[in-house]
Amino acid sequence: MQKEQEISGMIQSNRLAAVYAYTPLCGTCQLAGKMVEVAEKVARHFAWGRLDVNYHEEFAIRYGVESVPCLLIFQEGQLMEKIYAFQSVPYIYEKLNQYT
Repeated sequence: MQKEQEISGMIQSNRLAAVYAYTPLCGTCQLAGKMVEVAEKVARHFAWGRLDVNYHEEFAIRYGVESVPCLLIFQEGQLMEKIYAFQSVPYIYEKLNQYT
């Protein structure tokens, strides 16, 4: 599990960043997490982070995370999009490629 300070630094220091917000007891999060693992391997132009919102509620509030799982996409330090529907790995990859 990464710390919020590490995630914030990663968001600010990379042109493109993606943060996967989850909770460990969420079954949907476990499935979505496997999709994110695959997306991480193919979308190498992104810096990746994972954050358990049970321990980082301030981060979730700051970025308006309404439910988990959630993939937050950042460009130049700005939140561009939040994805809640993890339809498929190709869908996630296509969404990420909109920012390249």
